Amino acid sequence: MNTNIKIPRILITGATGQIGGKTITHLLKNKEIQIVAAVRSAEKAKAFNEKGIETVIFDFDIESTHATALEGIDRVLIVTGYTVDMLRQSKSFIDNAKKANVKHIVHLGACGRDDTTVAHWAWHQLVERYIEWSGFSFTHLRPETYMQNLLSYGGTNVINNGTITQYVKAARKSWVSVDDVAQVAAISLSEPEIHSGKTYRMGYDAKSYYEIAELLTTIVEKPFQYVPQSPEVFLKAMIASGAEIAYMSCVSDHFKRYADGTIPGADDVFDNFYQITGKQAATWDSFIKEHRSNFDY
Repeated sequence: MNTNIKIPRILITGATGQIGGKTITHLLKNKEIQIVAAVRSAEKAKAFNEKGIETVIFDFDIESTHATALEGIDRVLIVTGYTVDMLRQSKSFIDNAKKANVKHIVHLGACGRDDTTVAHWAWHQLVERYIEWSGFSFTHLRPETYMQNLLSYGGTNVINNGTITQYVKAARKSWVSVDDVAQVAAISLSEPEIHSGKTYRMGYDAKSYYEIAELLTTIVEKPFQYVPQSPEVFLKAMIASGAEIAYMSCVSDHFKRYADGTIPGADDVFDNFYQITGKQAATWDSFIKEHRSNFDY
């Protein structure tokens, strides 16, 4: 046995979030890699350290933390926050990853075709191009709307006493489970030689909120209804919650475009999940059954 074989070290940014955390859960099954969780404080590191997971203190906004976090790292999952600062943060981090000799980057992006004009989706595509231009091996993940958004969004309930409040009229959207995105992220990080150069659009069930309400009514066996509201209601709520105005203004605008039917491919669905994972992607039927207790009231 060759004891000199270097075990790849994988840095997970956004480790305390849904995608980052679930990606780590999937990666723990792989004993041939070493996970490093990027956290903002020693307090946030405790939960990982108790599981035997190495941590580093890291903040996208504090560039002095980048070099230490990237030391000895071979592969990175980039998960940025919901602000326009993601552009500056990503460029700085990618530049520092290049200096640290990182080989492979998996980037968590956003929805959309290559020619999208939805602002915050386009920002992610600019980051994708910068990763490519910088010469990394890469895998780009473009999840469509997260099913988990119906459990909560921005810290607020989306469903109250069986009433779904959303802002896209009768538009059909493409959906994906957070867990499915995390599975693909983990596989792409574990097997870069297979997934390098790939852009995975991830949406596996197209439904309107009216259709979702019907499914919820059938599965949960209680009445659900969808009551569409104006995107301005959403924007006011996000401002009141302290969310970043530039990013949330873009989200509000794209809700309007969904409602008006002016986003090409808004309900695109794909067949790549089974090819990547050997499993079936979550559908709204399976997701509601799995989370039935969360939807009950």
